[in-house]
Amino acid sequence: MRRSTTLRTALSAVLLAGAWAGAGVPSASAADAPAAQSRAAADTAPASDGLLTAMQKDLGLTESQARARLSAEKTATALQPKARQAAGASYGGSWFDPATGDLTVAVTNDQQAAAVRATGAAVRLVTHTEQRLDSVKAKLDKLDAPAGVSSWHVDPRANKVVIDVVASKRTDNDVQKFIERAEKTGPVTVEQTAEAPRTFSAGTVGGDPYYTGNVRCSIGFSVYGGFVTAGHCGQAGAGVSGWDGSAIGNFQGSSFPGDDYAWVSVGNGWWTVPVVLGWGTVSDQLVRGSNVAPIGASICRSGSTSHWHCGNVLATNETVNYSQGAVYEMTKTSVCAEPGDSGGSFISGDQAQGVTSGGWGDCASGGETWHQPINEILNRYGLTLHTA
Repeated sequence: MRRSTTLRTALSAVLLAGAWAGAGVPSASAADAPAAQSRAAADTAPASDGLLTAMQKDLGLTESQARARLSAEKTATALQPKARQAAGASYGGSWFDPATGDLTVAVTNDQQAAAVRATGAAVRLVTHTEQRLDSVKAKLDKLDAPAGVSSWHVDPRANKVVIDVVASKRTDNDVQKFIERAEKTGPVTVEQTAEAPRTFSAGTVGGDPYYTGNVRCSIGFSVYGGFVTAGHCGQAGAGVSGWDGSAIGNFQGSSFPGDDYAWVSVGNGWWTVPVVLGWGTVSDQLVRGSNVAPIGASICRSGSTSHWHCGNVLATNETVNYSQGAVYEMTKTSVCAEPGDSGGSFISGDQAQGVTSGGWGDCASGGETWHQPINEILNRYGLTLHTA
């Protein structure tokens, strides 16, 4: 089914033409949710029936566990900026723990720990501040990474900068030299990943949301005057047509690599709506804001090829080493994607998170996918998210 019957009937030229993609996400055990369940009433969770169904399928939760987790994540997302302020200069990062329902904040001294606990967050004492780790990552961003190095990011739980290396390339000389140089910059650790990342654009096929030239991609989120999507899908000035072949507008701005974001103007009888489509698999999702979900929170994705699935936020501010060049400040998730899903919507609850950039794997065998955060795109182009 190409898109929601309800929206397709009511909005024959609807802007948003995405659907959720992803499989191969780590399943949460049945023991993950009881602590969160006791923290918030299930009926307070911002969830549609479709979202709950997807979380049960992809995260291995019961309906009550999914509701409890969403409610706890909403609380943690709202708490995150307050706890960071309380930590001050000792802030070492933060993450959501599905097993407890807590937001955990890393701090480097006991003096700030009490202030952070007073906000309602849990505390972990660490050695390095986020500022210190960010400075190490910034040094890595200046290095020329070989193809066998997949990505690198600050991991607040490990209190180190994690370098992901393609397992089959782990012993390559160029990879070894990169790791040696990286270790001289500060606290780093090396992990292995199955494959190298790639972008998810695709050649033209029928019945999909938008095209530029012979490339098919997915619409991300409506903004006033247009929509945002991935930068690798088209250059500024390129024309865009919709799923029905009619003209939508043009790329007004685009950046890739370095960044992977773009925005497209909307006209020619098209208009914007604050909706992420469920493609008949789940209910269409309203977008109500763009509060950033913490590491560990659940997240779902919509794309024109593989449609709707959910996973978890694995890392933020990660540098991804594509063959076309590095892209910075990305968010890594355990949601899969496939060619044609590029540019599609990442959403947590009813909060927009970002647009699909690329990843590895597919939705039969699983994989990981990165997105470019939505707030960065809005700020870069001075756009306003269209919300319900």
